[in-house]
Amino acid sequence: MNNKIQLARKLRQNATIQERILWKKLRNPPFTNFKFRRQYPIGCYIMDFVCIEKLLIIEIDGGQHNKDAGIFYDCERTKYLNNRGFKVIRFWNSDVDNNLEGVCIEILKNLN
Repeated sequence: MNNKIQLARKLRQNATIQERILWKKLRNPPFTNFKFRRQYPIGCYIMDFVCIEKLLIIEIDGGQHNKDAGIFYDCERTKYLNNRGFKVIRFWNSDVDNNLEGVCIEILKNLN
């Protein structure tokens, strides 16, 4: 089996609390008209959430993404995905913890 698929399965099984919270939201209204996949491989990367139909990727980032190596990696990753037609939106874990409604509103804006 493909290593990316195995890793994606492992990531789904070991989702962060914030990923679990957002996944529950994305599976219910007002998102029911959109099909989301979680821990979905695209190229050499694995997306937290993706709506293929709308070419929208949602990433939930922890503190490691705020360090130089994480910032560089995310920038390269976003360029790769943008070049393939995807839009990437990012939220911090604390956004999901403290402003879940705002996160959902921003996602809906990007879907419509």
